[in-house]
Amino acid sequence: MKHIQRTAEDWPLGNILWFAVVIWFSSSLLSQSAYMAINGLPYDAVAMLETLGPWYYLVVLIELVMWGGLLALGWMKLARSRRNNVSASTG
Repeated sequence: MKHIQRTAEDWPLGNILWFAVVIWFSSSLLSQSAYMAINGLPYDAVAMLETLGPWYYLVVLIELVMWGGLLALGWMKLARSRRNNVSASTG
């Protein structure tokens, strides 16, 4: 018998984005836990960012853009899902 091989499909960008968010959250949680185990207190993120000097604003801007992009992608996915559900139920 002949075996037909198909190439694996690429992962959708949405899946990759969610994996990145989960990895980022987990690494932040582990980092905070390790710091607390060593020093007994959680680190102060604002004080750490202020040590960057003027680069502080760039880091905050990049984070805001990333969160805005994540919210926009989530909103678009929700809107597309609702639109598909409405069209499927009426059709």
